[in-house]
Amino acid sequence: MSILSAQAVDPELARLRESIDNFDAALIHLLAERFRCTQRVGELKARKGIPPSDPDREARQVARLRKLAVEAKLDPDFAEKFLAFVVKEVIRHHQSIKADHESQIEQQRK
Repeated sequence: MSILSAQAVDPELARLRESIDNFDAALIHLLAERFRCTQRVGELKARKGIPPSDPDREARQVARLRKLAVEAKLDPDFAEKFLAFVVKEVIRHHQSIKADHESQIEQQRK
């Protein structure tokens, strides 16, 4: 029996993979909701003239999520890298929103 055939019929492997697929789907939905919220934050920051990045908040978040990771028995370095990846993308979105907002204001002035 080939390795692929054994994997295809192993019910425990199939069950575990189904769980992993469910977790992946949940993560995607959670990230989508998080980005919808950060989109609104970016719009608010642009309207109020607040910078796209908030290093103090980001540092507090890193510390908080590292602590949560340890409590959850997840590698805190991995958690920090994951957060850094997400925050980098959020800041990129906020910069884009700010640029669009400034462009709209400039167009209104003309």
